[in-house]
Order: sequence, then structure tokens, then C-alpha cells
Amino acid sequence: MKISFIVCTRNRVASLLQTLDSVVRAIEAAPEAEAEIIVVDNGSEDGTDAALKRWSASVSIDRRDVLLLAQARPGVAGSRNAAIARASGDIIAFIDDDCVVSDQYLRDLIAHYAGDTESVIRGGRVELGSTQDIDFTTKTEALASRLTYPAHPGGFVHGCNMTCSRAVIERIGGFDAAFGPGATFRAAEDTDFIYRGWAAGVAVEYVPDMSVKHFHGRRDPRTIDRLHWNYQFGNGALYAKHIGRSPWLIKHLYWSARNAARELVGGPRFDAQLGLTWRAIVTANLSGVLAFAWHSARTLLTRAPARA
Repeated sequence: MKISFIVCTRNRVASLLQTLDSVVRAIEAAPEAEAEIIVVDNGSEDGTDAALKRWSASVSIDRRDVLLLAQARPGVAGSRNAAIARASGDIIAFIDDDCVVSDQYLRDLIAHYAGDTESVIRGGRVELGSTQDIDFTTKTEALASRLTYPAHPGGFVHGCNMTCSRAVIERIGGFDAAFGPGATFRAAEDTDFIYRGWAAGVAVEYVPDMSVKHFHGRRDPRTIDRLHWNYQFGNGALYAKHIGRSPWLIKHLYWSARNAARELVGGPRFDAQLGLTWRAIVTANLSGVLAFAWHSARTLLTRAPARA
């Protein structure tokens, strides 16, 4: 079993090097394992390229197992696809460039996959890295669980700490490059990937180990509000993309609209502490639906043959 760690980055050179050092420590803690690290620089302008070259020259693992790639086209989904195309591992681990993996991460991962009897998309624990950051985008449940109907696939496992076998990718394809940071629909590249796996019969599992600390750096509620908007915009595009195969996904938009109506007459907000509202969720979802419809129409018009 060989594991490919994939880390995509853009203008986060300081946190990136912490991420990569933590991955190296996890590899060194499992000397029996075969692993590689693939880093994709998605157009950084903060000295990432030079820092990566220095880091790769000094890293303690075999330098043949460190691959540095450059991806000019913006978007984390496309960057992940570029890394997948070059990866040689049986298991792929996607780690964000602002996360630090635990020293036991690779041992935990191997233990889970060694016992699998079916295809799985598996995500681990995501803890808050800094107490100065707002507690958001964490996943700290103590018990393992699996995605079941009609739970929303978003956030069930987090894209910053997500793994799967190469066989899963061969079965469902890579990431949709229209989704995710830097792309048309801003977010939900991981949600789309998870949903397509689940719809194809792949189990989606959260485990309370395989842990990372997420140093997301967001300390202003306004940045959380913008991030949450992007998530919900991406979810709206997701609903539109899959409505033909899974119309039940629209139930989540309906439930959000119902909660928004209650919110207008004094009902609870989505998150009162962070100031996140159900009304904003519905607005962002509908914006995402319309954006996907417009994107699809433009794509069809572009592909349509010109009339003589």
C-alpha cells in the first residue's frame, strides 16, 4: 500500500511549510509505509516556488518521493486533478496547506484502509489549530459515522482532510474544476466529489482519528460570513448540477427556506453567535442555482455547431 499526500497551495508559504513538515513527521513515524508528497503551486506570488525548492532539497525523506508541480489555471479542483494524474499511490490523501497532520496520521490511515472490504471516501478529525481563530470548519465528533440518506454531503468529511483509494477516483472521476476556490462556483468541490462517490455506491466515512489541526487564520466574523456564503453558493450549484439524478437534494434548499421563514418571525438563526442566517443561506443557494444554469447554458452555446 502506497500513500500519496497531495497538498495544493496558493500564497500561503508560511503555513504550507508547516503542513509539509508535519506530513514528513507522519511518514517518519511509519517507516514501514511507502509514501510520496505531491505539492501543486497554483500561481503563488509570495515566494512559494523558491521556498518549496529549498524545502525539498532539505527534506529528510527520499527526494524521489517529493514532487513539485505548477498549475497556472486558478482553482484547487484542477490542481488536485493535476496531482492525481502524477500520483503513484494506492491511497490518496488530500491535505490543505493550512493544516498540520498528527504524527500518527499515516499509521491511523493505514490501519483503516488495511481493514477495508469495500470502497470508501474517508475523512478524519479536524481541530481548530489556533485559539485566536474563530471556531469554524472543524469536525471533532468522537464516534465514527457514515453518510446516509438524506443527510447533506457537505461537511460530512472535510476536504482539508479527505482520503480515498485510487480505485474510487477511477470509478467516479476526479474533481469538477468548475467547483471550489478559484473556480466559477467558489466552493463545494469536495462536496461534489463526496456526493458522486456516495451516489455510485462508495461508502463515505468520518473517523475520529487521522486528525489534523486547521490553522485557517479567520478571526473576523465578516470573513466567516463571506466563506459561509461561498459554501452555500457552491451548494446551490451542486443542487442544480445533480437535480436530474437526485432531486431529493433540493429538500435541503426547501428546509433552509422553511427555517428562513421562521427566522423572519423570530425563529432561531442558523448560527446566532457568528451572525449566520438562514435567509443568507437561501439567497446564496438560489444564486448558485442560477449561476449553474447560466454556466450550463453558456457551455451548451459554446459547444453548439455554427450554422452554415
